[in-house]
Amino acid sequence: MTELRTQLFARLDSHVPGYGLYAFRILFGLTLIYSLGRFWYYGWVEQFFIKPSFHFKYWGFAWIPDLSPVMVYGLFTVLTLLAVFITLGIFYRISAVLFFFGFSFLQLLDAANYLNHYYLVVLISFLMVFLPLDAGYSWNKRTPQSVPLWTYAILRFQFGVVYFYAGLAKLNADWLLSAQPMNIWMSARTDTPLIGEFLKFSWSHYAMSWAGFLFDTTIVLWLCLGKTRKIAFLTLVVFHWVTGYFFSIGLFPLIMVVGAATFFPPNWPEQIFKSMPNLFKITGPYLSPQRAQYLPDLKNSGLLRAAMLGWICFHLFMPLRHFIYKDPVTWTEQGMRFSWKVMVREKNGSVTFRVRNKATGREWQVSPRSYLSIDQEREMSGQPELILQLAKHIGSEFNKKGRGPVAVYADALVAWNGRPRARFIDPEVDLLQVEEGFWQKPWVLPPPNLKPILLGANQ
Repeated sequence: MTELRTQLFARLDSHVPGYGLYAFRILFGLTLIYSLGRFWYYGWVEQFFIKPSFHFKYWGFAWIPDLSPVMVYGLFTVLTLLAVFITLGIFYRISAVLFFFGFSFLQLLDAANYLNHYYLVVLISFLMVFLPLDAGYSWNKRTPQSVPLWTYAILRFQFGVVYFYAGLAKLNADWLLSAQPMNIWMSARTDTPLIGEFLKFSWSHYAMSWAGFLFDTTIVLWLCLGKTRKIAFLTLVVFHWVTGYFFSIGLFPLIMVVGAATFFPPNWPEQIFKSMPNLFKITGPYLSPQRAQYLPDLKNSGLLRAAMLGWICFHLFMPLRHFIYKDPVTWTEQGMRFSWKVMVREKNGSVTFRVRNKATGREWQVSPRSYLSIDQEREMSGQPELILQLAKHIGSEFNKKGRGPVAVYADALVAWNGRPRARFIDPEVDLLQVEEGFWQKPWVLPPPNLKPILLGANQ
C-alpha cells in the first residue's frame, strides 16, 4: 500500500506542460464573458435581481442583504471586467479571487435563481484561485511554465463528478422504465424539423432516456482512455449540442465541453497550433525548468494532501445526502441542489396561501404573485423550503400591518413527472411554526403512489 501511494504521488507530482491549463483559462473565461453578456443583453439583470420585491435566501444565509439597482449593476460590471481580466491573464490571481467572491455573492442573492452550472462556476472559480491557470503565455509572461499533473487531475475530477452523479440520478424507475420526464419534454417538440415525426412515439423517448443515462455514466471513462478520447470528445460535443437545442439549460452544455478539454494531454494546444510557432514555440528543454513556485508537491505537503482529500470527499458524499430522507428527492427536493441531479424531474405546481387570524378566525387567501415574479413563482411552487420562506414573509407582513397574530397555511398542488396533480404540502400545518433546516420535513406530504402517464403513441 505504501509503495502504491508513493507511485501515485510521484505520478501526480510529475512535471507536465502548463498549456492545457492556460487554454482552459481562456476558454472558461470566454464562457464567463458570454454568460454575463447574456444577462446584459436580455435584460436578465433587472428581471432576476432588481424587479422582484422579495428574494429567497439559502438556509443559513438569510443575512445576505438585498442590493439596490445601482449596486446590482455595479456588481455585474465588476464581474464582467474580472472575467475579461481572467481571460487575458491580467492580474490573474487577484482577478480570480475577486470573481469567486463576487459570483458567489451573486448566487446567494436569490435561491430561486439556482442552476447547476452556476454552482459549477462557483466551484471552478474557487479552484482557479489556487491553480496556475496562468502557466502558459499571458500578457506579461512569455516563458512557459510546467505544472504538477495534479493540477489537471483536480479539474478532471470536478467535471467527472458532474457526469457521474448526473448519470446516477437517472438510475430510477421514472427515467428508465417510464421515460419520464423525457416523454413530457419530447412530446412538446414534435414540430422539430426532420425528426419531429419520430418524437411522437414513446419508443424514441425511451431511447433518449437510456442514451442520456449511458452517456453520463460512461463518458468520463472514454475520455480517460487515450484510444477513445477523441471520439468520446466528439460524441460529447454532439450530445451537448443536442441537449442545448432541445432544452433550456443555459450554458451548461458549453461549460461541460470546455471542461472536457482538460482530459486531453497537457500539451494539446501546442499540438493544435504548432503551425503558429510565435504563439506556442518552446525554447530550450521541452519541459521548462520554470515551475509555478507556489505549488508544493503532494508527497511533501501534508496540508495539500488533506485539502485535496477533503475536497474530493465533500464532492463524493454531498450528492448522496438525499438517501437520508425516505421519499424520492425529485418530489421532496431534499438533497436536490448541489448534487448534479440534472434534468431528472418535471414539476408544475400551484400554491395559494391561507392566512388566518388566530383571535377572530378571519381568513385571507393570498396569491404568490403579490410578492413574486413569474420566474420566482414557477421555482417556488415545487420547492418546499421556498414555499416555507414565502409563508413566513407573508405572516410577517400581516403581523406588521396589525392583522395578527396570524397562522399561514399552504394549499399546494404539484404535477410530478407525468402524474396527475397531488397535494404537496400538508394544508393543516401552520408554516409559521415550522423551522427551516436539513432534517426530514414531515409537513411535505408523501408522493402519489401512481405510475406516470405516457404521452404520445406507444408503437
